[in-house]
Amino acid sequence: MTRISVVCLDMAGTTVRDSGTVMAAFTAALTAQPVADLDAAMTYVRDTMGQSKIEVFRHLLATEDQAQQANTAFEASYEAAVRAGDIEPMPGADSLFAACRDAGIRTCLSTGFSPATRDSIIDVLGWRDAVYLVLSPADAGRGRPWPDMPLAALTRLGGGSVHELAVAGDTVSDVESGLRAGAGITAGVLSGESTREELSGVPGRTGLPGTPLILDSVADLLHHLTR
Repeated sequence: MTRISVVCLDMAGTTVRDSGTVMAAFTAALTAQPVADLDAAMTYVRDTMGQSKIEVFRHLLATEDQAQQANTAFEASYEAAVRAGDIEPMPGADSLFAACRDAGIRTCLSTGFSPATRDSIIDVLGWRDAVYLVLSPADAGRGRPWPDMPLAALTRLGGGSVHELAVAGDTVSDVESGLRAGAGITAGVLSGESTREELSGVPGRTGLPGTPLILDSVADLLHHLTR
């Protein structure tokens, strides 16, 4: 196995436990907009969890102005939850960051949140010095399921090839992004709402090569990075 030098980890649902505040923020944002079928819209939100939030709103709403308004409302709702203490590290996340640093593995946190909301999470959890890089779609090009964020992490953190890259997240979009990037390790974790069948079924659904690891939590990733 090629030694892993860069690991790109999702935030909400993977390294950050938020007790449903993402879905609550989506509900609040969409309720204030002219959505014909809120239940159908929320089903789409669940199906695209992990993707760029503004792109989700652009799909659901008729105009760019409505999408921007909804995105602003979403970010405000989620940031209020962050400031209220409604998030915490997933069990084992802090230990994983420290172990990766000790092993010479450079860690990136990636998310579909805007940079402002992402940075609020990082500050509240005290993770500024815990990881080497944080990325949102605005920093890399496209959001998930595209490979831009993990590939940006690899290049910015000095990885030698995609075989040295590991990608992990709790949604099918995370898994698809890792497979599209050609990562040496792509892992789906069961700490979010996606099932084992949904995460492991990404290659068959998309036609992408590779077999994702399915892990109970992000803490289980370390063994695969350092063996």
